[in-house]
Amino acid sequence: MPEFALLSYVAVMSITPGPNNLMLTASGVNFGFRRTIPHMLGISLGCAFQVFLVGSLLSLLLDGIQAARLPLALLGCAYLLWLSWKIARAGQPEAGAAARPLGFVGAALFQWLNPKAWVMVINAAILFMPAAEEQRWLGAVMLAAVFAVVNLPCIGVWAWAGERLRAWLASPRALLGFNLSMGVLMAATALWLLYDEFQPHGPAKAAELAAASAPPPAAVGTMSVFDSGLSVISVK
Repeated sequence: MPEFALLSYVAVMSITPGPNNLMLTASGVNFGFRRTIPHMLGISLGCAFQVFLVGSLLSLLLDGIQAARLPLALLGCAYLLWLSWKIARAGQPEAGAAARPLGFVGAALFQWLNPKAWVMVINAAILFMPAAEEQRWLGAVMLAAVFAVVNLPCIGVWAWAGERLRAWLASPRALLGFNLSMGVLMAATALWLLYDEFQPHGPAKAAELAAASAPPPAAVGTMSVFDSGLSVISVK
């Protein structure tokens, strides 16, 4: 049975503000909760698949991930800036046949460009994967299942909150103000993530330090997120 530290870690990292949740709120306002469900499923299952691969291939991926972090961060932030422009220019809910929410595949693929998702899954794999090699695949499956089950209701809150705002944003002026605000917040998030990536204490350094300070193989899987000093949760 998953330990409480893992459940609380995934819940806190999933429900706190970030690129995914800002996108879901905007989608809930502009398209409603039901049409945002594929977006939500794409985030949850995409993140679960990501943590499964990272967890099962942890020893092989750590060095490569560090080398690929900056290009992925640049691509992710560029995509967020493009999304912020699209959100800021969005019209009334349901207006225009061309307007449609982000789909399952797009949301799942975005997790590979999302800096917060990378920090979340790398540290979860380091802290919660079992030590024994023969248990690694099962441990990765369990970790992915926890991510999918816990993440979905947490991010669903943001899409639901967005839909609840639709009644308050019925006028074009109010909706324009909301979409402009969400676009600015999304752009600010992208720029902050990019800025933080180049700092000595940024996500890349946090992941590197977590890997360097990981316990020897015999102890991996017994360490909890609270034992680590919550170093990951402070990186947002």
